[in-house]
Amino acid sequence: MSLTANDVNKIAHLARLGIDAQDTESYAKDLSGMLDLMTQMSELNTEAVEPMAHPMDQAQRLRPDKITEENNRDKFMSIAPQTEDGLFLVPKVIE
Repeated sequence: MSLTANDVNKIAHLARLGIDAQDTESYAKDLSGMLDLMTQMSELNTEAVEPMAHPMDQAQRLRPDKITEENNRDKFMSIAPQTEDGLFLVPKVIE
């Protein structure tokens, strides 16, 4: 698919992009190349290709889900200036 300078100007207007007039032909060439690549890729047979969630297709390393700190909630609540029903009370900062 070959885009013209007029097509690029329409796309730029719809995307609310400012493009210098001297660069329009270059953008038309680059965008046409991208569209041609997408056309080639859409013509490939991908029947036997299994979809992937990520191109690296690696297992994520996760840390073990175990408690590493003790519960200090009561201690922190006891030293807080104001608490109510297990919540910290703070001054209102947004009107």
